[in-house]
Amino acid sequence: QVQLMESGGASAQAGGSLRLSCVASDYFYNAPCMAWYRQAPGKEREWVSSISRDGRISNADSVEGRFTISKDGAKNTLYLQMNSLKPEDTAMYYCATGRPRLGELWCRRMVVDYWGQGTQVTVSS
Repeated sequence: QVQLMESGGASAQAGGSLRLSCVASDYFYNAPCMAWYRQAPGKEREWVSSISRDGRISNADSVEGRFTISKDGAKNTLYLQMNSLKPEDTAMYYCATGRPRLGELWCRRMVVDYWGQGTQVTVSS
């Protein structure tokens, strides 16, 4: 059984678009929070975007207005639509599930319980 599996990573030109997908089992799809993180070589893993079970969305400032997170309950799939890509977006992108931190109703600050294997995004100038 595959719990979290990302796909859609590819090479793209600056200004282009990609859509990442993460297929989850029922248990993981219904987690309080689902999110996308990314990690570039030599850098720390950073939070990109998250969505709560009830559809509340939070985005990192670096991707606000360019990336859109969404979910499809019929397919148990999390998506990240990435538009206006920049070379700085180059990274391994990870699907994650978890919980809000204590006192947080949204998923901007969250505790990650499970990670996917990652999918590589490379943006060329």
